[in-house]
Amino acid sequence: MLVLTPSPPCHHKSLDLKLARIVADPRCRDFILADAKDADMAFGLASPGLKPGGLPAKGPFRSLAEYRDSIREIVKQQLVDIMLLSASTSEVLAIDEGLFIQSPVTPAVRMNDTTDIWLAAGTGSYGRQPALPFSTTTISQAQSGRVRGSREEGDPKPHATGSGGADLGLFSLTFNDDATLDRDMLAAYRAFRIEAEQSGFRHFLEVFFPNALDAVPGKAPAHKPQDIGRFLADHVVRALAGVPRAGRPIFLKIPYLGPEITEQLAAYDSSLVVGILGGGAGTTHDAFGLIADAKQHGARVALFGRKINAAEHQLSFVKMLRAVADEAISAAEAVREYHAELAKLKIQPHRLLEDDLARSSTASAYS
Repeated sequence: MLVLTPSPPCHHKSLDLKLARIVADPRCRDFILADAKDADMAFGLASPGLKPGGLPAKGPFRSLAEYRDSIREIVKQQLVDIMLLSASTSEVLAIDEGLFIQSPVTPAVRMNDTTDIWLAAGTGSYGRQPALPFSTTTISQAQSGRVRGSREEGDPKPHATGSGGADLGLFSLTFNDDATLDRDMLAAYRAFRIEAEQSGFRHFLEVFFPNALDAVPGKAPAHKPQDIGRFLADHVVRALAGVPRAGRPIFLKIPYLGPEITEQLAAYDSSLVVGILGGGAGTTHDAFGLIADAKQHGARVALFGRKINAAEHQLSFVKMLRAVADEAISAAEAVREYHAELAKLKIQPHRLLEDDLARSSTASAYS
């Protein structure tokens, strides 16, 4: 029986401890695990996931209250290092409830919502149009729930920086190999970095693959980058070359670029911690195997959202993710252990064990 011991509740954040060790020693085997529960910034009613028996396109879907209950449970489990939230959910859980104050888990807020993650049902065309920069929330709102940093006198729940609000955010970029569009993305990132540095607000940087190369005016398919992975890695390195230490992200969140480029990116600058995103749900082996493969080739962070949220039992799924990330069990054995736990809980798995042990290619763009 696989047994994992969570970190004891304390004011020390596991993220900070692990980051310090990873940066000090690139050979360190620590691994940072994040759960992305910010889907309400993208998917609307479908964000919390399906109720049992629901249909992907029609529902019924879980409620926002149920979504937030699952966040509370995972934070209490203490096996993830970061919980990524929308600003509205962070206000409720981090600021109003103080959920993270005595927890080793670090809250983070999605700080921008570029148009390629506007994924409302119906037309569904934003994800296929070249991404444009936009931010709904502000740093002050992420920190305190207010633009000015505090509630007006007499408000029932005072919000103040340091009372549980986030001091960490995710900023996302999507490059489409178009100078004008990509310059606008970088200009938005520069403005955010300046404000973040002035506010003492940390961030990690998410970079997606191009989402709409065919849709860029004047771009013929023959002009697409020949190596999308190298295109993304080079953009990351180039974009951060002009950023002094005080404004740099604490780690990257990018699609897994395969063994060769991941190793090159990890070796290029040991102070730049490479992390991978989970992509679409896929099989259970897809999720566990992705962490094992990425860590083997130099990544030290994984941020999974839909893979966790779509799991039959999120706590058991996170338990196996942590075990694989810490090299306590192989990815294939973790799939078998996960199915064994589902059987004990009398939960019907989405797939037969044999099917769930298969590997497939899952999407790397948000949509």
